[in-house]
Amino acid sequence: MSDAAPGLGQALRLIVTGGGTGGHVFPALTTVRTLQARLGDCGVEVLWVGAERSLEKRVADDEGIGFRPVATGKIRRSGNPLKMASPANVRDMGRVPLGVAQARSLVASWEPDVVLATGGYVAVPVGLAARMCRRPLVVHEQTVRLGLANRTLARVAARVAVSSAPSLELLPDAIRATAVVTGNPVRAEILTGQASRAVASLGWAGHDPALPTVYVTGGAQGSMQINTAVAGALPWLVEHANVIHQCGPGNVDSLRGRAAGLAAPGRYFLTGFLREEVADVLALADVVVSRSGAGTIAELTALGKAAVLIPLASSAGNEQAHNARYLQDAGAAVALEGEVPPERLREAVEPLLADPAARSLMARRARAFGRPDAAERLTDVILDAAGRR
Repeated sequence: MSDAAPGLGQALRLIVTGGGTGGHVFPALTTVRTLQARLGDCGVEVLWVGAERSLEKRVADDEGIGFRPVATGKIRRSGNPLKMASPANVRDMGRVPLGVAQARSLVASWEPDVVLATGGYVAVPVGLAARMCRRPLVVHEQTVRLGLANRTLARVAARVAVSSAPSLELLPDAIRATAVVTGNPVRAEILTGQASRAVASLGWAGHDPALPTVYVTGGAQGSMQINTAVAGALPWLVEHANVIHQCGPGNVDSLRGRAAGLAAPGRYFLTGFLREEVADVLALADVVVSRSGAGTIAELTALGKAAVLIPLASSAGNEQAHNARYLQDAGAAVALEGEVPPERLREAVEPLLADPAARSLMARRARAFGRPDAAERLTDVILDAAGRR
């Protein structure tokens, strides 16, 4: 196995690892697509290494990317040290050496020019294997605070890329010196939405163009917390705005009845999920009510959207709350933590609907944090680590 830099006439060989949630998977996928566009179909060979029967496997299969599984173990964190030694943790931690051995065999035989790790427990064995096989490792962190997997891998990485400048301060001095702020890659299609297409693509006859539009989303499966708050505030909301509510496929029937007694029911558009029209909906939205995962934050700031963020309390390391507070402290969003009854949601949304200038100011502040070129920046880091720049 050679440690020499790859020849410029050869296809770049990339192993990508990261998974468990869309927050790890989709930035990796966006970066792979950007790298493929940069180098051409024949200029890059990609292998995704992840957990079997996982989101990353489904995504890799859908994209025609080769996939190989490795064993992985999950640490279930707790404030009580005794609970950290739970049977489930002990069992899963016993799988880590197996995963490292499998990953080392893969890396040694496949001989990548560079390995990209975007977090999640599956990234740990692959990242450690890259170090053992002396292959350059690029670690990308999506959230303000580094996740446990990326904190582990940052110590052995050739390059560390973070999504926001405050993350640099959380790195040890030796790592900080070579770390770079790239932003969090955003799907290219999100950046090309057109507000003028949204109403037609939804078939939304009741939309009133004289009023602002609020887009509510709790993610692909919806959020009971957000759905409940919006349902309670709905009579007031439709008096002052158009509302697009993406509530999750399993929640449509329970919410449909709430629209029946509204003064202007046509202004409320309820849907279980959005597909390709989501880019146009985001372009149309004047205010977004949503969770505050890393991917959501990246999209809202890249687009420059005024937002009311309701963090998922159970997110790993409480990362969603940190993301929301980070933007709220800069006047770039409103963060609602803890219980969010309808009255509290109304109090947060009302100033943004009543004052277009305040809404525009928040949107401009959000855009200042956005990095729509994040995938290109991360691609530059990968090529640099591989000796291709």
